[in-house]
Amino acid sequence: MTSDILVGSASWTDKTLIACGRFYPPTCKTADERLRFYARQFPLVEVDSSYYGMPTPRNAQLWAERTPRDFVFNVKAFRLFTGHQAQPAVLHRDIQQALGPDVPRTLHYADLPREIRDELWRRFREALAPLRAAGKLGAVHFQFAPWMLRNRASMAHVEHCVEQMQGHLVAAEFRHGTWFFGEHLEQTLDWERSLGLVHTVVDSPQGFANCVPCVWDLTNPKLAIVRLHGRNKETWNRKGLAASSARFDYRYSADELAAMLPEIRHLSTLADHVHVIFNTNHEDQGQAGARTMRELLRVNAG
Repeated sequence: MTSDILVGSASWTDKTLIACGRFYPPTCKTADERLRFYARQFPLVEVDSSYYGMPTPRNAQLWAERTPRDFVFNVKAFRLFTGHQAQPAVLHRDIQQALGPDVPRTLHYADLPREIRDELWRRFREALAPLRAAGKLGAVHFQFAPWMLRNRASMAHVEHCVEQMQGHLVAAEFRHGTWFFGEHLEQTLDWERSLGLVHTVVDSPQGFANCVPCVWDLTNPKLAIVRLHGRNKETWNRKGLAASSARFDYRYSADELAAMLPEIRHLSTLADHVHVIFNTNHEDQGQAGARTMRELLRVNAG
């Protein structure tokens, strides 16, 4: 038996996507209309805004109400949880006040008092609750910082995240090659299996320290995730880009996507579900790629 293979994009509200005018019809002018339109085109989306700022239960409830019964949201974890820094302004006002007047301009998870960390986790889980209640929450996606090398401290932090998200389906995306170099490849996969982590198959430019190889493997029988970042080496680490979407300025060809079909099909024989997510979110590249992939899967269904 093969699983459901769901295809979608990372984000549905990127400014360049709306501005290009090629995906949303002119009548879609509000957040409500755009999400409803997106959900008629695709069965899956990744929420990226939750990485930049803590999501809210109210927004999650609206997302649940505006989408079909079987629609699926994968939600990116808040940046402080994944080894990235954040400015105090992205936190709730009362937490900013609790940190006091001498709070640093840049916050790191390890520097926060334990009670503040615990409260951030509580609010994050609370924000996901409406999607869980509606049966629309897929994976909580932890895209760990590229400077998190495979070492004891990093592994301990990942285990801490899994513990905090107990009861949720947690996906891990690593962004430094040390996780998969040599003998570490099988060690990392076995460790992910022991934690129940969903391994993320990453397609991205190669030859950089902040890239990992495309490892087609499964670590949790419930879900496999394939996340496509494009293959634009010129923009991958370019400094000074106005928007993060400019890093992923890449339009996959039908041939490139077709070459992935055997591996995706194989994953679908092992996992209950497969999520294919296009993170090429410059203009409509992600949505165009997702449409092509869905058509390829349909044509090659046998």
